[in-house]
Amino acid sequence: MGAKMFGARVARLEDPALLTGRGNFTDDIHLPDFLEAAFVRSPHPHARIAAIDAAAARAHPGVHAVLTNQDLPSELRHATVPFQVPNPAISQPLQQRLLESEEVHFVGEPIALVMAESRYVAEDAAALVSIDYEVLGAAGDCRRALDAGVAPAHSLSENNECAKFTVGYGDVTTAFADPAQVFGVSLWTHRGGGHAIENRAVVARFDELHNLVTMWSATQSPFLVKQNVVDMLGWNSDELRVVAPDVGGGFGPKTVYYVEEALMALVARLMGRPVKWTEDRRENFVATNQERDQYWDVEIAVEGDGRIRGVRGAMIHDTGAYMPWGIISPYISATTVPGPYIIPAYELETRVALTNKVAVTPVRGAGRPQAVFAMERLLDRAADGLGLDRAEIRRRNLIPAEEMPYSLGLIFRDGKPMTYDSGDYPQCQAVALAKANYDSFRDRQQAAREDGRHIGIGLANYVEGTG
Repeated sequence: MGAKMFGARVARLEDPALLTGRGNFTDDIHLPDFLEAAFVRSPHPHARIAAIDAAAARAHPGVHAVLTNQDLPSELRHATVPFQVPNPAISQPLQQRLLESEEVHFVGEPIALVMAESRYVAEDAAALVSIDYEVLGAAGDCRRALDAGVAPAHSLSENNECAKFTVGYGDVTTAFADPAQVFGVSLWTHRGGGHAIENRAVVARFDELHNLVTMWSATQSPFLVKQNVVDMLGWNSDELRVVAPDVGGGFGPKTVYYVEEALMALVARLMGRPVKWTEDRRENFVATNQERDQYWDVEIAVEGDGRIRGVRGAMIHDTGAYMPWGIISPYISATTVPGPYIIPAYELETRVALTNKVAVTPVRGAGRPQAVFAMERLLDRAADGLGLDRAEIRRRNLIPAEEMPYSLGLIFRDGKPMTYDSGDYPQCQAVALAKANYDSFRDRQQAAREDGRHIGIGLANYVEGTG
């Protein structure tokens, strides 16, 4: 008999060390003679930089270096973050520089880097860097950012639309023609973040003998970080080694690459000493990539019995000041809307807006929860309008098991058709309703009200499709 693979219990190997305090995180790494870093970051969402004076910071006791854009090697002063996922729908593929010297585009954008004997000294010296700003108009809300006459998030841009695309299938016009009953919702899903227990952190050490920088980073993607660092700095691949120690939470923001990682690798090599930067909580709030901010205006056409004829609408997505991950998040949102339901016709127009906020990249679900929210609210609205139970309208529209594998008619972000390979969605819903005692909920709700308590119950179906 061979080993049992499917259904076998897999023992977790990391728990004993972490639960007994023997984890080894990036900030736990202490190398001999290392320096610590602090960043000077923009306090303005949008401003032109007229002058930077770092003389006082450089003269501060314990400071070993203060780097601005002009202190970088000349070939790196205008180097930008490598574009991860190109797409022809993108019209303004704007990317961040290592250190900004001309115009800042979000609160928290790095302008200068201080290296000192300790983080305390580095922070004190960073406060001495004097920057002359000309504050510019800022784009704060992605919906208003697309209006004519609104201040551009980048002064050289003509407008704040950086991408536009439409996904769909079927005959939407016919689906919404009489005798369809149409219901609509307007939704706003606000920004959020990962906010792990451990913030971002980087330690770097240069081995001159082997011309090798070893970098420890609190990242979920060490191979991606390595590729981006060497691409941005123009190094050979064998000049950098990236190690991911224990990571105290990731949730998506630690999947992507940041300029701080390239800067720490570069400074270690330039100074010939080990260096460390650990993000503090305030930096995490303003400088670590966040998620979403989307406005949805969508409507659903249904038959009198609640069966879906079509879904259509528009969505506006906030990408922040830059596009390090292209249109991955809004595209996933747009292609997730149909979920586990039979929808004969579907069309969604998506516009991606530049704003003066930290960049938006995938976070826990990468756009899927927002799409599910929009679809489920549409079904609630239709159920209420038709006088149907909210569970019943879902049951009538779920893809039955006998239609698996089920092709949605959409192309996923990897360029492949979206197909659900298996599943029994009606049965899954039936089991969930039974376990929740759904049929008796109204009685329990009334009893609770008589007792002075208010209880509710919600319904949502979710399926993750792949190419």
